[in-house]
Amino acid sequence: MNSETTKFYGIGRRKESVAQALLTVGTGNVSINDTNAKEYLQNNESRFLRINQPFVTLNLTNTFDVKIKTKGGGLAGQTDAICLAISRALVECDSNNRLTLKQNGLLTRDARIKERKKYGLKKARKASQFSKR
Repeated sequence: MNSETTKFYGIGRRKESVAQALLTVGTGNVSINDTNAKEYLQNNESRFLRINQPFVTLNLTNTFDVKIKTKGGGLAGQTDAICLAISRALVECDSNNRLTLKQNGLLTRDARIKERKKYGLKKARKASQFSKR
């Protein structure tokens, strides 16, 4: 960890969601949009574990306080965006973390987004029922 700075910043995106994570050395408090993380994620344990995955991978649980600003999309997209943002901030903290996070797939941005609607169709691929007569 760099002794000059104690704040580390990372940004993550997924679908329509954008998350900005600010890590400071602390006790492990996580707040999302000025709300407790478990409350914001509707007490969904799997989403909370997904957010903490970078810390668990590096054995850094309860060493950083995380303040997250997120917007856009739904909770699933925001959760993955937050995970990517925290991973990028941890790489900024110590470049030796990069290899471990990359091997676990935590630094890869999931580029899948919603397909655009085409004209003549109801959605991207859904068409009205075909009628012979």
